[in-house]
Amino acid sequence: MRTATFTFHGVLNDFLKPSKRGKHVAYTFDGSPAVKDAIEAIGVPHPEVAAILHNKVPVFFSHPLQPNGHVHVFPAGPELDLPEGYTLAAMPSRPYRFVLDVHLGTLASTLRMLGFDTLYDTNYSDKEIAHIAQQEQRIVLTRDIVLLKQKVIVHGYWLRSQHKTEQAKEVIRRFNLHQEISPFKLCLRCNGAVRPIPKEQVLDELPTKTQLYFQEFYQCTVCHKVYWKGSHYEHMQAFIEELKQES
Repeated sequence: MRTATFTFHGVLNDFLKPSKRGKHVAYTFDGSPAVKDAIEAIGVPHPEVAAILHNKVPVFFSHPLQPNGHVHVFPAGPELDLPEGYTLAAMPSRPYRFVLDVHLGTLASTLRMLGFDTLYDTNYSDKEIAHIAQQEQRIVLTRDIVLLKQKVIVHGYWLRSQHKTEQAKEVIRRFNLHQEISPFKLCLRCNGAVRPIPKEQVLDELPTKTQLYFQEFYQCTVCHKVYWKGSHYEHMQAFIEELKQES
């Protein structure tokens, strides 16, 4: 059996046992495993990794782990500042698009409200999510570390918080999206485009009080859900301003 030493930087320590955080981690192995296999065996999913230095040399995930080697593993994120050529994979072109696991329905609606193309379905399997991410160059958002370890997923993020509002803030911070917020353009229910529509065209779909007190309406071009600026609109606006002030 052979041993290599790993040092995980920044938020990658979130994936380690408390007793190992901020410390050098000894990894015992046999044969010649890839660096990626060792990183994930320790607990860190590969989409969270932006750069790897093996004995001070930048390497790819497929690089064979060397006996007595020292591996530094760096997290993805806007704060990462490494020399050109050190990062493993370039991010997709902006605007970023997302696909979410089945437990993140509220986050999906929030991201759509903010104007971010977000796919979500309670019937998605992990395999389907991975396939969509690969085929459409989408970023996977999940609370499931095992899902992020699927080989075909290149870009993804494990949400640290379980609080619905904080999850949205996490995504905005992690992908530096403050300046790309463009609210109320996507349907919260299906991700379709939302367009203004004359009141008379949707009159039969409106509650009685809504017919009396509101004049401005919008409708999804896909599922035809109707929207108007009710009391919830002010709460959404306040949340959007809070997000923008964080930038």
